[in-house]
Amino acid sequence: MPNIPFDKAVLVTCGLPYANGKAHVGHLRTYIPADIYVRSLKKNSQEVTFVCGSDTHGTPIVVNAEELGITPKELVQKYHVHFDEIFKKMDVRFDAFGTTDDETNHNRTLDIVEKLIDRGYVYPKIIEIAYCPQCDRFLPDRYVSGTCPHCEEKARGDECDQGCGKHLEPGELRDPVCTICQGPAEYKEQEHFFFKLSEFRDFLLEHLENLGGTLNARNYALGWVKQELTDWCITRNLEWGVKFPGHDDLVVYVWVDAPIGYMAFTEEWAEATGGDWEKFWKGDSPIVHFIGGDIIYHHCIFWPAMLKGAGYSQPSAVVASGMLKIEDKTFSKSRGYVVWVEEDYLDHGFHPDLLRYYLASYTSHTKEVNFSWKIFQDKINTELVGVLGNFLYRNLLFAYKNFGEIPEGDMDPEVIDKIVSTTEDVIQANADYEFKKAADIAMSLASYGNSYFQSNEPWKLIKEDKEACGKVIKNCIQLAKALILLFEPMTPGSMETAWKQIGMDSDVHEETYEQATVAVISGTKLEKPKILFTKLEDDKIQEMEDISSKRVKAAMAKEAGKAEIEIEEYKDEIEYDDFAKLDIRVGKIITAEKIKKSKKLLRLEVDIGDEKPRQVVAGLAEYYKPEEMVGKTVNVLVNLKPVKLCGVESQGMLLAADAGERVSLLTTDKDMGPGSCIR
Repeated sequence: MPNIPFDKAVLVTCGLPYANGKAHVGHLRTYIPADIYVRSLKKNSQEVTFVCGSDTHGTPIVVNAEELGITPKELVQKYHVHFDEIFKKMDVRFDAFGTTDDETNHNRTLDIVEKLIDRGYVYPKIIEIAYCPQCDRFLPDRYVSGTCPHCEEKARGDECDQGCGKHLEPGELRDPVCTICQGPAEYKEQEHFFFKLSEFRDFLLEHLENLGGTLNARNYALGWVKQELTDWCITRNLEWGVKFPGHDDLVVYVWVDAPIGYMAFTEEWAEATGGDWEKFWKGDSPIVHFIGGDIIYHHCIFWPAMLKGAGYSQPSAVVASGMLKIEDKTFSKSRGYVVWVEEDYLDHGFHPDLLRYYLASYTSHTKEVNFSWKIFQDKINTELVGVLGNFLYRNLLFAYKNFGEIPEGDMDPEVIDKIVSTTEDVIQANADYEFKKAADIAMSLASYGNSYFQSNEPWKLIKEDKEACGKVIKNCIQLAKALILLFEPMTPGSMETAWKQIGMDSDVHEETYEQATVAVISGTKLEKPKILFTKLEDDKIQEMEDISSKRVKAAMAKEAGKAEIEIEEYKDEIEYDDFAKLDIRVGKIITAEKIKKSKKLLRLEVDIGDEKPRQVVAGLAEYYKPEEMVGKTVNVLVNLKPVKLCGVESQGMLLAADAGERVSLLTTDKDMGPGSCIR
């Protein structure tokens, strides 16, 4: 596919992280290659703007917020901050990182929807919507599950996620079930609004034939467009989201306002910097989308058709990554096959550059990546430590010990030719979205450097001809300079350190590839170098594998209905008289309510056989809803000294079994009246 022209500014975007969960390695499969691409374009003197943001609307956000007892806005703000921090820690540097709930995105979404309405591309239609009689609510998207009408596999309301992968319109699911109460749903008629996607078939065929990026995106989308395109329902029954014009009871579908976020974030970048957002979205400056392979349909079919219908520019390229496996198993958070970026990687002291290099260099961008701690260890130790790190350290340490500065000497034409050809090949590989190829080519220059150093034997030459030795070392430092520039997009933090070690006082992130052949300056003082990449030891990798194994076992146990728990050490023995001091009685919960000042505490009134119920404060709000507590028979320690919790006095304590993430109240296996003693 055609590369992006070098004479125009480029806008690069990344698929938006969904703001209802933590960042995992699968997320970085998209963001790190995109960051490498942007850094490489800048190193080739191209003007680039890099934007992204949090995807904050849709039913999963609402469902998750309801389960946690917080508002959708509170939920998305928490994870928006989380992703922003993770990206910065991983050296993924956006020029703008917003949210789809920003006012800018609301306004731009309304602008586009109204344009589509005015141009006759949106129309109303009475359709059947899944409705839950038990919950008394309509069920959009992930509030409903059922059977896919196309492949008969289990599916959610908007997508056959476990079968054919086809987008599903409201009302298409067979045998609908409410995901909230798990009861059967029914279909009711309601007016919704549709986008005339079917009218854009000819446009999409031409657009996709000329679309740049990776072939997996283009070919997958062409396959769908060549079949029959159906119109697309773009409204949902939710309160959270962008209100559909003139209908406060409807919001636009999340896959309408989410990609419009790209445009809104560009506007926010322009407002902050004085830039021009219209040169991308109303002009001919290229737009490159980096996305995961699971959202090709939306970015290559829905999105360009919407832009065309509303009179905006279409994307120039869509770069779709392959999916991720964990230890050669299909990625699955619910089954424990996941590596969390923060708690499993950064919190264990691993440098961001190691993971950046692994994800970029493991395989072709469009193929499936397997994250394995053993393979990770081998790749880092063999390549970053054994080849690149070895050349940089041994060369600079020799120069420091024997010269203290960059020595005099002419540049070897063979060395310069090697730098020039390698740089050209790396630039082209990155432009072709072949990041593994770029990494391999750059690493070959480090291998060449090791061979050059070894074959010239400077440790012997220094004793025989210091001037000749100086020339060899100067050429090695020139190779080091080129390597630092070539590896900066992949390992920016380490290369920043290496840049200073060769005596450079400029910002390596701002330097261009052209500097690779600009001769290093003799006489530049050198400091004692530090090792850039340290070997990953077996015991640390074993520790990480144990963490992963434990997570998988816990998930399997949970799926099987068993609790995988850490057994606490037994407490010291006591006499019977000690136990007899505890007055434990059967109680029945009469009322339950949340305590406003706490997310964990419930205020309960418990009948323990006295004339008046006993007030008890229990830390169970994370495990039980107040309405679930009422009527339960429980065991209560009634002679515990009263204490105040969040200003509310507690006159006892409920007994419960604690298995970490699971808590279960203790009760009796027969109907025992309130006040019955526990012996």
